[in-house]
Amino acid sequence: MAPFHRLAFVYNSEKPGAVELAHELMEIARQAGAKKLKLTGDRKLSRAFFKDCDACCVIGGDGTLLGTVRGAAAANIPVIGVNQGSLGFLTTFSADEARAQFAALLGGDYRVARRELLDCKTGPRRSDIALNDVLIKHAKPSHIVRLEVFANGQLVTDYTCDGLIFSTPTGSTAYNLAAGGPIIHPAAAVIAMTPICPHTLSNRTIIFRNDVKLTVLNVSEDSRLLVAMDGQRNMVVTQGTPVEISISTHTLSLAQRRDYSHFEVMRAKLKWSGGLLDKK
Repeated sequence: MAPFHRLAFVYNSEKPGAVELAHELMEIARQAGAKKLKLTGDRKLSRAFFKDCDACCVIGGDGTLLGTVRGAAAANIPVIGVNQGSLGFLTTFSADEARAQFAALLGGDYRVARRELLDCKTGPRRSDIALNDVLIKHAKPSHIVRLEVFANGQLVTDYTCDGLIFSTPTGSTAYNLAAGGPIIHPAAAVIAMTPICPHTLSNRTIIFRNDVKLTVLNVSEDSRLLVAMDGQRNMVVTQGTPVEISISTHTLSLAQRRDYSHFEVMRAKLKWSGGLLDKK
């Protein structure tokens, strides 16, 4: 793969050891011949921060990585995730792995996994993207909503619930999983829609093809909706304003070690059994 010479480093200042690890990795990058390095602990990143970079290294948890999605996707650069958080489904390099493998990775010893993004529109010139999920719920906490969902213009059903989660395969292990939705392989070309605490017991997750255009209408009386992208950014829409969700034309690239195994990560993060073959 192409080597990386110009890197943006983003660390989570609330994670112990994150800034120190960032400086360690920057020094490794300098010794490996990197030409341009920039560093920030800011959680609100402008897209301009990624200008002229060919990769972004994130030191923190998955939430820190999600904060880089818009900028990295717009710049079309891979993200290297180094876990200084808890679970770390997206930040798959441990600190020790990063220290040991960073020079080789910068030299081109990596693979790229492209992940689909959701595009969410709430009106003219009001759109955003999400790597994990789009959440639609009542703008006021603890209020239920009535929502109608259409797929390519055809009514699916209406929901009385606490909210709806629209998830990518990447995000299936996040809020979707906590709400009872399925785990989906990241290479699957689908969108999952999972209701939160639906009043109708038969309302369960629906899996759509990734070429679908989903439209959500708020049919609750006198209520506003909160639309959240990846739990990072919120938009508020009034009654009657449609929320449109589809697959984005952008993708996010994740730089992973060549021997990366999705199921190995799942076993480690979700404490699954390793199986008989692994125990021999």
